[in-house]
Amino acid sequence: MPLRIVHYNSPILRKKGRKVTAFDAALAGLVNEMVDTMHAAEGIGLAAQQVGLDLQVCVMDLRPTDRDFTWSLDGSATPLELIMPMALINPEVALLPSPREPYNEGCLSFPEIRGDVVRPTEILVRFQDVHGTAHELKCSGLFARCVQHEVDHLNGTLFIDRMDKKVRAGIETAVRDLGQRTRETGAEVA
Repeated sequence: MPLRIVHYNSPILRKKGRKVTAFDAALAGLVNEMVDTMHAAEGIGLAAQQVGLDLQVCVMDLRPTDRDFTWSLDGSATPLELIMPMALINPEVALLPSPREPYNEGCLSFPEIRGDVVRPTEILVRFQDVHGTAHELKCSGLFARCVQHEVDHLNGTLFIDRMDKKVRAGIETAVRDLGQRTRETGAEVA
């Protein structure tokens, strides 16, 4: 059953996630619910903060996207269908020497609000899976962008924080209106 997605202006979105230490059935259940929620919302990534939890857990599924990116998991170019959906537990991102490029990002916590965000095009992320096994993922393009966006959530950073001032100014009214609706209705979740 899909979880409720927290919208902008909820304090949990600014909270850094706690490190996961228990790799148990409860964690596996949470990851499955987050994947269901992400799919129901037609997203490609979702962080624990977006479902109201301050944990270092995010999920991704890039299978429905154009595959204009590269990846290797633990040194192997494993088929995407075998690794997605993917859960990143306690991820740590290292930026690799690469160009920084803009891309029009959206976020499930900001319905219908999009804006260009400039990010490095290649990264390395070390993380654990739901069983606690350590992995290393090197990826580029949209895959790298999705990881950076979700890991930002785990650290209390939102995509609007990464926008150029001019880009942010262009969506500021929509962001302010969303925040106001959240406050007025007490509807911190969708």
